[in-house]
Amino acid sequence: MILAIGDSLIAGYGLPAADSFPAQLQASLQRHFPEVRVVNAGVSGDTTADVQRRLPRLLSALAQRPELAIVQVGPNDVLRQVPAARTRAQLEEILLSLARCGIPVLLTTVDPPTFIRDRAAAYLGIHAGLAAEHGATVRSFFPPGVLGHPDMVLVDRVHPNAKAIAAVVAAMLSTVEKML
Repeated sequence: MILAIGDSLIAGYGLPAADSFPAQLQASLQRHFPEVRVVNAGVSGDTTADVQRRLPRLLSALAQRPELAIVQVGPNDVLRQVPAARTRAQLEEILLSLARCGIPVLLTTVDPPTFIRDRAAAYLGIHAGLAAEHGATVRSFFPPGVLGHPDMVLVDRVHPNAKAIAAVVAAMLSTVEKML
């Protein structure tokens, strides 16, 4: 089982459940890993504090220990102007909680859009630094050419559409397969 936890990018904001990241990832993994199930533990709007708060309960409710956790969280911290030091501390606690359970982590990042790039400067490097400190794998959630492409977003011009999520899964698939 893979636990996909985080914000709207995991939850599949604005998409049918079958088009969400966890559903598309599970469908793509079926060829080589037919027994693997991807649990969608994404909540739109989640910050690092939200994920940190609900992670222990979520882990205790699962019937089995995940083979992998994919963690996508942080953009809402930037949007809500959570102090970068607090975001770092909360993300570190998420990584530590997963490590205590022996769950490998794929930590994803998102380049900030132009309209918040200045505000996001204090957050840059947090994910990569913590991944290096705690033995997590880090990679961009979006492959090149997807983020900001007009054919890859919903009408809100923020969230990815099903086509964008398919590109995300295709780019991330080999990393996920190597981690299983």
